[in-house]
Amino acid sequence: MKRPKLKKASKRVTCAKRFKIQKKVREHKRKLRKEAKKKGISKRVKKDIGVPNSAPFKEEVLREAEQRKRELEELKEQNRIAKRNEKAQKRKQEKEAAKAATEPKAKKQKKDKKTKQKQSTADTDRSSKRFRCRELKKVLEASDVVVEVLDARDPLGCRCPELEEAVLKYEGKKKLMFLLNKTDLVPKDNLKKWLLYLQQECPTIVFKASTQVQDRTMEEKKRRMANGGVDHSRAGEALGNTCLLELLGEYASTRDTENMLKVAVVGFPSTGKSSLINSLKGVRACHAGVQRGLTKSMQEVHISKTVKMIDSPGIIAAPSNPAVSMALRSLQVEQNEQSPLEAVGTLLKQCNQQQIMLQYNVPDYRNSLEFLTYFAKKRGFLQKGGVQDTVLAATTFLNDWTGAKLSYHSKPPESHPLPPYLSDAMVTEMQKGLDMDKLRSGNEQTINRVKCPNPASSIGFLSKGPTAGMLNEGEIPEERAVEAVMEEEAEDMEEGDELEESAEMDAMADEEEEEPKLKKKTGVTAKEAHNSKVSKQVTFNVDISTRQNDDDAYDFNTDFV
Repeated sequence: MKRPKLKKASKRVTCAKRFKIQKKVREHKRKLRKEAKKKGISKRVKKDIGVPNSAPFKEEVLREAEQRKRELEELKEQNRIAKRNEKAQKRKQEKEAAKAATEPKAKKQKKDKKTKQKQSTADTDRSSKRFRCRELKKVLEASDVVVEVLDARDPLGCRCPELEEAVLKYEGKKKLMFLLNKTDLVPKDNLKKWLLYLQQECPTIVFKASTQVQDRTMEEKKRRMANGGVDHSRAGEALGNTCLLELLGEYASTRDTENMLKVAVVGFPSTGKSSLINSLKGVRACHAGVQRGLTKSMQEVHISKTVKMIDSPGIIAAPSNPAVSMALRSLQVEQNEQSPLEAVGTLLKQCNQQQIMLQYNVPDYRNSLEFLTYFAKKRGFLQKGGVQDTVLAATTFLNDWTGAKLSYHSKPPESHPLPPYLSDAMVTEMQKGLDMDKLRSGNEQTINRVKCPNPASSIGFLSKGPTAGMLNEGEIPEERAVEAVMEEEAEDMEEGDELEESAEMDAMADEEEEEPKLKKKTGVTAKEAHNSKVSKQVTFNVDISTRQNDDDAYDFNTDFV
């Protein structure tokens, strides 16, 4: 009978009905046994008595039986795996066929066009190596004088033999000049030695760029203040700019043509090319900062009526250079091609450990990772949980070495043979049209005015010689656009998800196949077996702390109805 306000009827039945059902079941089973006995069907399964102990070679027989059993299980497993792979392959083919059928031709053509455009964007991207190489070539072709900016801390390492050879071999006979920048970061004696060394090859100018110049607009000032990219701790007036402007102006007046003198400013990243032009102009005409590789393309800046400066992107360092040169002169860290921790490790190997400890005020360290840990703790570079941020410490350390803050110096070589692409006649030709006496006096005044650090407070650095550069596009390996790389990663992730999904489906199919076998063996399904296991694990909390005061005796006055 269905109870009121309830969807299901009660399972309670009368005892007479229950007993009647049990009786009918017994009679039915008895009838089935009787019929089976008449037909000769026996349900009894003969018990396997096994191998008797008296049988000869009993152990070998048992071993063979066990081996046969194991082989059968392995065969079953192989068949199951092959079946699963076959199903996955079939499912994948069906999916690809359905996708190809549903995707229209116009959409496919659009997709192919998009991939071609993305391949071409790698060459036209402003941050790509090929684009910077093309821009540098344009600067060299458009210039009359090429000024190679060298960091006074490592002038030899900032020289690019390929660039110098290309300039000297031009048909227009371009002049090549050296400019020693960041002269306030090296001792005076070391600066004088490098000046004498470089003057034997090309005219050399001693210079100190100013990092504090006037912004052209208020918007530029706000942007610069927000970025905080310029270090003003050593900011001051530029030194050597008057000498350089007079020298270039006089050379422009001695030329036969009336065109403006175009001066190309070239060099490796973070040598101070843009800061040099800003110091000569007196305003922030070019984007400059602590971060390396800010200049992406050529930029012309009018300095005077007769002189025009051309800013250029940094020279691309060849991968064949030593690790130290790549850490200081290339943009591998900025382009995520090299870890900053590895770059710091290579730099520390070229320096005196005691000087590094005194400069950064850190205790004795065994390796670069331990140094970065101390350095991060000293600067307060901490991550969540108080863990030292060694990556940020490594980036800061590299910025110190490439920026205009840290004082270190390298010694010039004792012997000075001319490079194979330079001869004595070329050296004389480079000095023609330039007032060398004015250049020498201007350099002396700049050296006297510049404030140089003491040799004791400057870190000694072991230079690895000139850094090889790449000027031809053919030497640069093909680059892929960032978007294309991201799309490929997304496709790989999608394929991985599809494989995981197919594996899950195969596992579910195997469970479904095994469920009838389990039911056949045990008489219950896998779900029921799982529920029975869970039900067995259920525990009841019984409170035995309180004592029951009730009497179990039966009271006829109260309990009897």
